[in-house]
Amino acid sequence: MKKRRKINRIISYYKKYGLKYVVKICIEKALKLEEKRYNKLYRGTLLSEEEVQRQRKEYFEYMPKFSIVVPLYRTPETYLRYMVESVCQQTYQNWELCLSDGSGINSPIKKFLDEFVRQDKRIKVIDNLCQLHISENTNKALTLCTGDYVVFMDHDDLLARDALYQCAKVLNINPGIKMIYTDEDKVSMDGKKHFQPCYKPDFNRDLLNSTNYFGHLVVVDRGIVEQVGDFNSEFDGAQDYDFVLRCTEITESIYHIPRILYHWRMHKESTADNPESKMYAFEAGANAVRAHYERIGLKNTKVRQTKCLGVYRTRYVLQEKPKVTIIIPNRDHVDDLKKCLFSIECCRYSNYEILIVENNSREKETFAFYDKIEEKNKSVRILYWDGEFNYSAINNYGVKYASGDYILFLNNDTVMINRECIEELVGFCIRNDVGAVGARLFFDDDSIQHAGVVVGLGGIAGHIFLNTPKDQVGYFARIITQQNYSAVTGACIMVKKKVFEEIGGFDTHFKVAYNDVDLCLRIREKGYLIVYNPYAELYHYESKTRGREDTSDKIERLNKESMIFIKRWEKLLEKGDPYYNRNLSTERMDCKFK
Repeated sequence: MKKRRKINRIISYYKKYGLKYVVKICIEKALKLEEKRYNKLYRGTLLSEEEVQRQRKEYFEYMPKFSIVVPLYRTPETYLRYMVESVCQQTYQNWELCLSDGSGINSPIKKFLDEFVRQDKRIKVIDNLCQLHISENTNKALTLCTGDYVVFMDHDDLLARDALYQCAKVLNINPGIKMIYTDEDKVSMDGKKHFQPCYKPDFNRDLLNSTNYFGHLVVVDRGIVEQVGDFNSEFDGAQDYDFVLRCTEITESIYHIPRILYHWRMHKESTADNPESKMYAFEAGANAVRAHYERIGLKNTKVRQTKCLGVYRTRYVLQEKPKVTIIIPNRDHVDDLKKCLFSIECCRYSNYEILIVENNSREKETFAFYDKIEEKNKSVRILYWDGEFNYSAINNYGVKYASGDYILFLNNDTVMINRECIEELVGFCIRNDVGAVGARLFFDDDSIQHAGVVVGLGGIAGHIFLNTPKDQVGYFARIITQQNYSAVTGACIMVKKKVFEEIGGFDTHFKVAYNDVDLCLRIREKGYLIVYNPYAELYHYESKTRGREDTSDKIERLNKESMIFIKRWEKLLEKGDPYYNRNLSTERMDCKFK
């Protein structure tokens, strides 16, 4: 009865206000429920007094000194005090707080700063006679640093009580670490509500090239800071983005702590709440990425803003177009194959060959089409595989005949949507540090079929954001963000031929399932990156050819292949996918926290 009343209420709202209003109300209610759930979760992570005392007494073999750098500018007294208190209340005590007041002469916060200095000798302040922009102000604060590591913090934000303790703990376990970043959330103006937890992946090169996901808390070895140099006022508004990009050009000894250790205060002028308030900051971010590419030698790139402010898209302008071999296994289903081939022909990229690997077709129409297409299109060749269906063996067989330097493995039930599809894949794959590139795939109802593979999702490995509507961007815009994943789907994956041969191709033990994931993980073992590029788009009419796992033989085969995968990648499954986050559920595909 209660459920029925709720349904009737929704129907009446729909009749009165329309569908858009009802959807808006439902989304707002869902967000409120999510916020309430996270607040409860957050409160459960707060340290007990017993734990606070234990951490205060703990002595590490290495007790690094942290220099916390905070540029100030007319900071409201309440937020300034909360910020300083969050530092003073740290359970790890070997720190100094380096403050630069860029408010100029007659600063409204000077008396408070003098009070802080009197109360704690670890607090240092530079008073500036003129107003300073953010980079200049930060650089002034840096001159006060005497610590082993520099910690960057905004003037109205908060540190979790054990933030420095967790960083010191990491540095003792991993003494070679040069940079640390942590998870974060947002806090309301009154400091009472915590929301929008940002659970980040471990170091993700292409994600960082797309957005400053490091955010806060960021801790950097002082030697790296001195080597990188001052903050650059040319990038004011995104000066921290430019800084971390420069740091990652020097070191990849970067550690991610998957804990919420920083609370970003949200107010109307903040880019955290109202991105449009600082449009200049987003253009500065794009410029920071462009400058980064210039420094590392990736000069033929174009960087532009996406529909999500602060998320950037990179396009590689190809000076040369290397040959691509497209391998398509096929068994009958000529109509699907025709659509697939036609979509390839519509692409702008023309330097390719197509190898169709025929596998036990039965219909005369199929072979008649083969004869016709080979005669009509000189770039198409038919190969014959007479054995049982084995996706891995069939594709390995096709590669033997490939003359291209790049192999595009493509299902016969896929259709390329955008004309730049192949070009988008080649652009990333041509990089020396990249081994394979995947695309964004949609079901025929325009919902997401593939936007990256997470190991452990759904038990063994799953497609993140599965079934998400096309108009949604996903958790922190990850659906539309170019980034690294542990794996991408084999329905459309481009692999460097030399890398494919280096790892020995697909493992034929995986006849149908997990062959693509296993391939990607072995590519990762060799030190290459797997890139997901959402701007290579295709439709995928999944399982039309092979059918479902609904017979005893298929179920037995799936279980066997699952066990092989679990045994081989047991440590990774136990530890968790580095491109995911242990705080996110592996039972859902939408990045909900546990």
